[in-house]
Amino acid sequence: MPKTLRDLLESIAERHLVSTQGDLSVEITDPVVESSLEVEPGGIFVARKGQSSDGHRYIPQAIAAGAAAIVGEADLADLLVPYVRVRDAQAVIGPLAAAWHDYPSRELVVIGVTGTDGKTTTCHLLHSILKRVTNIKAGYISTISADFGDETVSTGLHVTTPGAPQIQAYLARMIAAGVTHCILEMTSHGLAQGRLNGVDIDVAVLTNVMHEHLDYHELWENYRDAKAIMFKMLNESWRKPAIPKLAVINADDESASYFGLIKADRARRYGIDSPADYRATDIDFRPGGVAFRVQDQPIEMRLLGEFNVSNALAAIAVATELGLSWSDIHAGIAAIDLLSGRMERIDEGQDFIAMVDFAHTPNALRRALRAGRRMLSPGKRLIAVFGSAGLRDVEKRRIMAETSAQLADLTVLTAEDPRTESLDDILEMMAEGCRAKGAIEGESFIRVPDRGEAIFRACQLARCGDLVMACGKGHEQSMCFGATEHPWDDREALRSALRGKPLATLPTAKSGR
Repeated sequence: MPKTLRDLLESIAERHLVSTQGDLSVEITDPVVESSLEVEPGGIFVARKGQSSDGHRYIPQAIAAGAAAIVGEADLADLLVPYVRVRDAQAVIGPLAAAWHDYPSRELVVIGVTGTDGKTTTCHLLHSILKRVTNIKAGYISTISADFGDETVSTGLHVTTPGAPQIQAYLARMIAAGVTHCILEMTSHGLAQGRLNGVDIDVAVLTNVMHEHLDYHELWENYRDAKAIMFKMLNESWRKPAIPKLAVINADDESASYFGLIKADRARRYGIDSPADYRATDIDFRPGGVAFRVQDQPIEMRLLGEFNVSNALAAIAVATELGLSWSDIHAGIAAIDLLSGRMERIDEGQDFIAMVDFAHTPNALRRALRAGRRMLSPGKRLIAVFGSAGLRDVEKRRIMAETSAQLADLTVLTAEDPRTESLDDILEMMAEGCRAKGAIEGESFIRVPDRGEAIFRACQLARCGDLVMACGKGHEQSMCFGATEHPWDDREALRSALRGKPLATLPTAKSGR
């Protein structure tokens, strides 16, 4: 059924609307977009002020490309097409895109997952469980990929939550493919920037809230509150028949009580160390995975580490509350063998363990190194290779270095997306963190700016039975120096190092400039 601009404006809350001009009965035949380069004839261009540019500057290009209407914040007159002025363009993109796609999330059971660490793994565990249920067709949108039930596509290089128009297009594609349940990874940036606006969710899952992204949120409380937006969305979302609004919270996280105060039809907690509705007991760490019990059910999985027990508990809690059978839960958890770039072992016939992990936050690094420790025999060494991103949370550089100085036998500090910052300066901040915990440069930690060389050096220093763990990049396929994304894959770098040669796809300069 054709949609007019007036039809789409019904999705916008009255508090956001300032004024309209032009013919609101104009037919909108193409999707809502926020990039003038993506405008197609008959579409809507939403102009908003971003961190680096102002979308209002590109309105002439959007009109020239055939935009049927413009939405923006500026006081404009005499445009060649209808113009809608709103108070916050960022807030209305999602609802407008949802309306154009006929509100696809209202036809799905939508499970939102947020947290500093563990989001992607929790999403994939839950997806694996849902796939076992005969009357369910499950899809997901994560930082790694989007699954539409029959097809999986990559979501990009350095991607968190996609933009609001893309989210709604993905959800509509799921409806067209017959998907019934969608698992949606929701980042703090995506929530704070309104990329999830217009999504009607049914389940909100919290993994944890740790030290991360304070370059953007400034205060930990702001970061926590951004994640809380997802839980508040439960009360604002469209109600679907026989689907209660469910909150699933990590009882071991220090912010559990804060999230528990946000209204939901039903709230459940999971945990390892704290009282919880779904609590893991009898945890047994094995060379090939972990076994534990929850609600008197034995669970075995091939993923490593205590943190993955927590991720599995989150998935189990959601599945159980949705009424799924324990047989499907057992099968789904057991089926997950490897997640790209998450505790992924690389084997080239070497006599030591080599592994890549996405750990790029202090908490994730701590958990990964602790898991690595459990894999080692007495007397064997843990060698950690990692960096800290430029133009991001500065404080975590010191914290991560301190963590490794305490848990690893040898720390190799190196590049990780320095962007326009000086890599030397970043490494010096990290070296200060190592020294603060008693580490001695040249003995228990070294600096190797070139990441390919750093991984190679770690492998050369490894002895029989040791563990080399390259952390921070995981599944990512590029690294940013200056404003350029250079091809990079930690897994390929580790394979190359194990074969006796450093991977050399990055700039050799020590500065991010």
